[in-house]
Amino acid sequence: MHHKPLKFLLFLALAGCGAAQTETIGSVDTVFKILGPDHKIVVDAYDDPKVPGVTCYVSRAKTGGIKGGLGLAEDRAEASISCHQTGPIQIPEPLRQQDEVFSERISLLFKRLRVVRMVDVKRNTLVYMTYSDRVIEGSPQNSITAVTVPQATPIPLKK
Repeated sequence: MHHKPLKFLLFLALAGCGAAQTETIGSVDTVFKILGPDHKIVVDAYDDPKVPGVTCYVSRAKTGGIKGGLGLAEDRAEASISCHQTGPIQIPEPLRQQDEVFSERISLLFKRLRVVRMVDVKRNTLVYMTYSDRVIEGSPQNSITAVTVPQATPIPLKK
């Protein structure tokens, strides 16, 4: 019976491990740490899984040190996003008006970095926003970018 809380915490940690497919483009060190990795700013690329031809680049702080090296540190709730057309844009199936595209754990259990896609039908544009949230309290810090889709490719919406 003593193992139930431990099993529950392990379950929560594993449930949050289904992060989006990312490709790290690069990073820069911001603070030297004698023990463990340095604090960094990391740039990752995420291809929109439902819109081939669109890639989002997200930069975010990554905490180093001993806790960061062990995956126990909580990264800051600050990120920047820039999405671009990186190939012919295809929209093989209707999109939801608003949909979470990516989600990645940025603390051991309770904090996630999220990227949401919104459709601006009037302007035939995909709007992407990044923010972080917590189980208890999220952060209002966010970043936004937009990708204009050529008029020859109207964006179909799910009804």
